[in-house]
Amino acid sequence: MDAKEIDRAVTRIAHEIIERNKGCEGLLIVGIRTRGEYLANRVQRKIREIEGRDVPLGILDITLYRDDLSSVGPQPIVRKTELTHSVVDQNVVLVDDVLYTGRTVRAAMDEIIDFGRPRSIQLAVLIDRGHRELPIRPDFVGKNVPTSRRENISVCLSEQDGKDNVAVEEVLR
Repeated sequence: MDAKEIDRAVTRIAHEIIERNKGCEGLLIVGIRTRGEYLANRVQRKIREIEGRDVPLGILDITLYRDDLSSVGPQPIVRKTELTHSVVDQNVVLVDDVLYTGRTVRAAMDEIIDFGRPRSIQLAVLIDRGHRELPIRPDFVGKNVPTSRRENISVCLSEQDGKDNVAVEEVLR
């Protein structure tokens, strides 16, 4: 995907979120660090353009909720979770760049629920690459990209990487 395709996907996701939720009342957009955070910002801006209203935005750092924390390293980098708006009785839309095994999303849901009981948790991803290990499916998808386990999806976003693109790369073993 190039920058225009990413922008179109984000616009489509924003429209689908509004349609599914019958507007933006009771919505809370929450990005999963790092690239999910930037995509969540973009979705929030698109919803503002479409609806003329601001939707609250939050950011999750799921580091301490990971089921593979011991393999991350002896001193994992933990950054701040920023939820300035209550999740209670909200339709929370989790946003991430790539959905793969589902473990990141599971960790994010665990963290969200620790903050309270949302009305619903919906999932928006830029790329769904398959290979789920947990029974998690996205509600909103920018693009389905079937991959083998020997391939990796590289998402670059201008806020982090200086450019917008998505590429499939062969993993060297």
